[in-house]
Amino acid sequence: MPYEAPTHTVERSLRATTGAKVIAGVDEVGRGAWAGPVTVCAAITGLRRPPAGLTDSKLLTPKRRDALVGVLEDWVTAYALGHSSPQEIDQLGMTAALRLAAVRALEALPVRPDAVILDGKHDYLGAPWQVRTVIKGDQSCVAVAAASVIAKVRRDRMMAEIGEQGGGIEDFAFAANAGYPSPVHRAALEELGPTAHHRLSWSYLDALPRWSHLKKVRRSEESMDLENGGQLGFDF
Repeated sequence: MPYEAPTHTVERSLRATTGAKVIAGVDEVGRGAWAGPVTVCAAITGLRRPPAGLTDSKLLTPKRRDALVGVLEDWVTAYALGHSSPQEIDQLGMTAALRLAAVRALEALPVRPDAVILDGKHDYLGAPWQVRTVIKGDQSCVAVAAASVIAKVRRDRMMAEIGEQGGGIEDFAFAANAGYPSPVHRAALEELGPTAHHRLSWSYLDALPRWSHLKKVRRSEESMDLENGGQLGFDF
């Protein structure tokens, strides 16, 4: 399917209107998964011409993503990854966990960005970061598209490694589904129950009578405040 290549339009606008010099694109993956972390990538690209074929990771085949990520990791000025574990997601809720992962990624960069382009319409990052949200930024903004591909490939690889640990975890086929619901994943959950890599506050446990007693429902007051009014989406 043809698609329009991402541009530096938003980056140029931020430079002109805010004086920002270092701008990071931020995107996440794993928000709608049942298992594994939520992963955020922050990427700084400058205004150089991007590698051919760069776009939102969801529009690329796994083969194309794997080929592109090696080029991207050498091409970007800098990038860093941040993760929030299933346990942190259960304790904090998704909005707060996303912010935690994003801050970890941004603070791991070799230079602090003056501004951040965040994919989507909901600013889950907030102060003190200067944020510009862009709907479908992973398709239209070079830095966000780069972050999208790197985050997706790196998390998929992480989930594949988890799936090779043995002890029954291989039955969940994480290498194929990356922790998202699939027929094999669902069947393994019903038979074996959740692993240490599963999110125990997720509603899938309601449909598993043998394991529903494991569901975690407690949230801290801080996480409830952070999630108040938040809009959660699902990405694959």
